[in-house]
Amino acid sequence: MTQDRPAARGRGFAAMDAQKQREIARKGGANVPDEKRSFAQNRTLASDAGRKGGRAVAGKARSFSVDRDLASQAGRKGGETTQRVRRGRMPSDEQGTN
Repeated sequence: MTQDRPAARGRGFAAMDAQKQREIARKGGANVPDEKRSFAQNRTLASDAGRKGGRAVAGKARSFSVDRDLASQAGRKGGETTQRVRRGRMPSDEQGTN
């Protein structure tokens, strides 16, 4: 992973050594008390927020909902990439494949 990669030039999370990144990542959301996690406490609030976010995108911009072939191609491509990763091959290992 990030262990053998040299640090970037002094900027942000990516520039930290791997051990420091793991320390920070391990904390996750642990500093947020349960009572402050409003979506975990209120399913209706979470549902409304998701619905509101979905409405923020114009119907024409929701390309997958408009173009089922495009959605199918994207799903297939994602599945192929997942299989390559599981097998330890990356797309650059195969010639003539997009």
